[in-house]
Amino acid sequence: MKTRSEDLELLLAVVDSGGFSAAASRLDVPVARVSRAVQRLEQRLEVPLLNRTTRSVALTDEGCRFIEQVRVGLERLIAAEESLALGRGEPRGRLRVDAASPFVLHQLVPLVGEFRRRYPGIELELSASDGIINLLEQRADVAIRIGALADSTLHARLLGRSRLYLVASPAYLERAGRPASVAELADHQLIGFLAPTALNRWPVEGLDEEITPTLATSSGEVMRNLCLAGEGIACHSNFMVGDDIASGRLEVILPDAMRHGGPRELVQAVYYRNTALSARIQAFLDVIQPRLRL
Repeated sequence: MKTRSEDLELLLAVVDSGGFSAAASRLDVPVARVSRAVQRLEQRLEVPLLNRTTRSVALTDEGCRFIEQVRVGLERLIAAEESLALGRGEPRGRLRVDAASPFVLHQLVPLVGEFRRRYPGIELELSASDGIINLLEQRADVAIRIGALADSTLHARLLGRSRLYLVASPAYLERAGRPASVAELADHQLIGFLAPTALNRWPVEGLDEEITPTLATSSGEVMRNLCLAGEGIACHSNFMVGDDIASGRLEVILPDAMRHGGPRELVQAVYYRNTALSARIQAFLDVIQPRLRL
């Protein structure tokens, strides 16, 4: 027999995912289970919570009011469970962490083993997304973000700074030559982002406009691999390419022209301001922060 809280969690998943199938896929449960949970709630409350169409679902007025209270109630339930776990000596439960794919691959994955050994009661879930996510919609507890934050509803904990460098492979520089000045960048193959194009504004003295990429991609990790393959010059964070630079796989270009200390170098952990910093989040950040190689 399903508990009422389980039905509420499934309803939240439908609302945040935009549909029954999407919710079922995200939670890895049958669609029929999700549908039955919502039906039970509507029968119990004697009001429709969702307007269903063939393509999407939307909250009714009653559903909107109800879902606000559901979020608060489930949050309090989780907090109560955490307080009991802390009373037994260590944080327990699920922790959902989101970060850009390169940060997950190069920084978080190497630290997962240490974290799990220290906190075996925490069930860690890592999601990798190259765009800025909505924490509530993606049901993430904490996200690692690179750069300035625009959302004032978020708490932020500064994890450090990761310097930006212009880099290229030795093979590319042997073939195309090493630029001796910023002006000479115009004669080279430049690798940039499809979006957001603001990332194509490199913090380089004398380069006051966005570059026009010769080759563009939506992924920082793809960009790194294009550099390694000798396809051109790119602007990368040290957390991604520090090992490549140290090993000689990539070389730094025009280091004296870089403007360091800008907001793009910030690495921050963010979570919603209306929730206390849970013991699980605190434990995770306390483990990873001193071990990050930014």
